Amino acid sequence: MDLTDIDPALRDAAKRAPKLPILTGFGRSVTAGAMRLIPGAKVDGVERRIVRDGAVSVRVYTPADASGAGLLWIHGGGLVIGSAAMDDRFCGITARETGVTVVSVDYRLPPRHPFPEPLDDCAAAFEWMRAHAGDLGVDLSRIAVGGQSAGGGLAAALVQRLHDQGVPLAAQWLFCPMLDDRTAADRSLDAIDHFVWDNRRNLVGWRAYLGDRVGAAELPPYASPARRDDLTGLPPTWSYASDIELFHAEDRDYADRLAAAGVPVHFETVRGAPHGFEAFATGTPPAQALLAGAREWLRSRLAAVPTE
Repeated sequence: MDLTDIDPALRDAAKRAPKLPILTGFGRSVTAGAMRLIPGAKVDGVERRIVRDGAVSVRVYTPADASGAGLLWIHGGGLVIGSAAMDDRFCGITARETGVTVVSVDYRLPPRHPFPEPLDDCAAAFEWMRAHAGDLGVDLSRIAVGGQSAGGGLAAALVQRLHDQGVPLAAQWLFCPMLDDRTAADRSLDAIDHFVWDNRRNLVGWRAYLGDRVGAAELPPYASPARRDDLTGLPPTWSYASDIELFHAEDRDYADRLAAAGVPVHFETVRGAPHGFEAFATGTPPAQALLAGAREWLRSRLAAVPTE
């Protein structure tokens, strides 16, 4: 791939977006450490609190005009880097523009903490959110789970796990989610030089999470959410992927299978966008259009869920 594959409105941002230096253990360690030092940011009209309660570490964004709806948000980073702080502006603006109270989880990272530990951390944050719903002003019938990239994959897995436990959810909100370890196991994809996130990095992330089970015939439940056969009963879903990114085929397939199972699905294919472009090219028209549509879907979906 080269810059001619990129939407002209995104080319300058794509030039400035280096591929994450995670191919070596040293690179992963340095990058993960640097991201943990991100100071974060506050958004006007939104109260941000950092909460540590036992093993749970979350950031809570409460808009001045809260609607009573809630979102558990899970950050990206290829399963091996990233922190909740790096999504401060995204979560704050989402809270302000939708009226949704956002809880963003800091989960432990592989390979030091492989599957299921990151997923367990997300589940613990969700349970914390439910337990404190009264204090947060959140209606339990109007909670969504969402995330970006690796966080989108963890979100999809958590939604499946909660569904099997009988916990109702109003929606799932998946930005270019990392759903299927079998993509990483397909070594033919290594020859494609995807912008930002290529299949060599994808394999590093999945191996850190699953060890030598990447691409295995069978995996434990929730380890790779695209592997689930029965998607019946999962909550209404918004998702997107770019037509030139590594995850497009797996994301499109998951959305199609959700729809075939009777789940209301809104899936968008963004043309000519690098993976995760909405996070590093937020000022561009394509990113602004995507984010506006995504937030409007979330707002209307959560507003439509009747309170009890």
